[in-house]
Amino acid sequence: GWDCLRGFRPDNGLCMPIAVPANAWLNAQGDQWQCHRGYRTSAGRCAAITVPEHAFLTNASYGSGWECIRGYRPGGNKCSAIIVPANGYLSDSVSSDRGWDCDRGYRAGAGVCARIKVPENAFLTNATTIVRGWECNRGYVLAGSSCVAITVPSDGYLSNSRYGPGWDCERGFRKENAGCNAVLPPTHA
Repeated sequence: GWDCLRGFRPDNGLCMPIAVPANAWLNAQGDQWQCHRGYRTSAGRCAAITVPEHAFLTNASYGSGWECIRGYRPGGNKCSAIIVPANGYLSDSVSSDRGWDCDRGYRAGAGVCARIKVPENAFLTNATTIVRGWECNRGYVLAGSSCVAITVPSDGYLSNSRYGPGWDCERGFRKENAGCNAVLPPTHA
């Protein structure tokens, strides 16, 4: 039917004082201590966190206790500068393992941003699923690394489909042998 006062903890029926090490404070409940910002628990005491050059302290109670400033990346116990190639920029994306991305019209590879060569009758695309970085204009189809005009047969028209030949037949016609043939009405005997 009793509790220890703030700053004390029960021990074999007695209330023993909580020894708060240097650079620590009692938590809000008063039943344990925590290290001040810039220190971490180590062997029952609070050891200073060593923040390397180009880094800052974090409030996280896990990990290194510091993060590198923008333009630097962690490596061991230091922050190394991210080398951004020509036609590139620092990335804000945490998923970018390089720390940089390429400007529009360029593609990352082996530490450089190489220009995407867009063939005639094509345009740059932002679609991440298009590996080559460009697509053919409407009315053209991919042939190797270039775009060739779609040949639309008579009684046909350009379709919006990105798949297949890029054309369909007018109403009353159907695709046969790369052309459009009239659909004959059924005969009644």
